[in-house]
Amino acid sequence: MIRHIYSLALGALIATSCGDNPAEEAPSSSDEAMTSMEQNTPPALPAFEIQGHRGIRGLLPENTVPGFVLSIREGSDVLEMDLCISKDGAVIVSHEPWMSHEICTTPSGDPVAEKDERSHNLYQMTTAEIQSYDCGSRVHPRFPDQRPLPMHKPTLSDVVSVTETVPLLQGKNKVRYNLEIKHTAALESEFCPDADTFARIVLAEVNRLGIQNRTCIQSFSAAALEAVHEQAPEMTTAWLIASEGDVASQLAKLTFTPDIYSPNWTLLDAQNVRELQEMDIRVIPWTVNEQEDLYAVMQLGVDGIITDFPDRLFDMRTPR
Repeated sequence: MIRHIYSLALGALIATSCGDNPAEEAPSSSDEAMTSMEQNTPPALPAFEIQGHRGIRGLLPENTVPGFVLSIREGSDVLEMDLCISKDGAVIVSHEPWMSHEICTTPSGDPVAEKDERSHNLYQMTTAEIQSYDCGSRVHPRFPDQRPLPMHKPTLSDVVSVTETVPLLQGKNKVRYNLEIKHTAALESEFCPDADTFARIVLAEVNRLGIQNRTCIQSFSAAALEAVHEQAPEMTTAWLIASEGDVASQLAKLTFTPDIYSPNWTLLDAQNVRELQEMDIRVIPWTVNEQEDLYAVMQLGVDGIITDFPDRLFDMRTPR
């Protein structure tokens, strides 16, 4: 099944190509030596960064391997995704710690009912059980241009093993990752581990995969970000903001200064952006989709945007 997903992902890559990429050369011994150096050297950040929200949710099912592949091809510098934990301790890429009634189908082929979705609890299911559900074949009610594909929820390892081998747009650095820890105190024990354990599992997997210098960990959970900062103070962190409040009061909820301030875009103005950047905090709002909104938010001077349509943003940043 995994091989099928990878083949489909690469098929999507080829089918949606905007143009040919230069052929990749066989690695030389000097290339191999550079590979180990790259693990310890963070890539240069673009002046303005495009983050593909859950891959490229506007065009392909969210948080799926083909979606992440297409997101790269359509201009994303960073793949944004959500992380949950399975019963057997795997890091699962999923927005909810259960099977969403909007997009998921049970192994028997029945749509997950809204009233029952929380009973399909990822934290109480093994990886194999989770991946017996289809979360890509149904037409998404809020994304009419999204192409349905039969897909299951991948592990973070599944995603990285493919995205690390995708040919990038000419001149781009290696892809980077923005990983959201889906933790809240209200979900602890039943739907997710405690914040310290959650952070430890995610950090261990990021380190095992060798992507730590190209990874940011974000969360709406102060406890989760505090745990990440305590366990790996060198890790890039982003503070997700969904509620109204001035910048100072939002930052005061953390005991450290995050690298990135990431609010709902409707809560942001140019003064906020200047204030944060003067504190050496990058500003990357979520989730901006419409052409006019993308343009307006870019004019605020932000450092990047999280979007379901990275293709639209790429066309605005780099006219073809």
